[in-house]
Amino acid sequence: MANTPQAKKRARQNEVNRKHNASLRSMARTYIKKVEAKINAGNAEEAKAALQEAQPIMDSMVNKGIFTKNKVARTKSRLNARIKAL
Repeated sequence: MANTPQAKKRARQNEVNRKHNASLRSMARTYIKKVEAKINAGNAEEAKAALQEAQPIMDSMVNKGIFTKNKVARTKSRLNARIKAL
């Protein structure tokens, strides 16, 4: 447990940041799930549009430090490959 005032403040800040990051992570995952749902439905045009909508969100999560650059690149590549296979 934090004893110094500085450590107590850091603990408060960490909790606030954790909740904020969890919210952003959840939002990004929702966009990815929308793309996957369109792919599973077999609708290539809607899936392509959903991916176009999701890509800037995923890229901004990299800039915020929510996801790593390689994870987002891998996810975008796999989704795009699945869309092209439809």
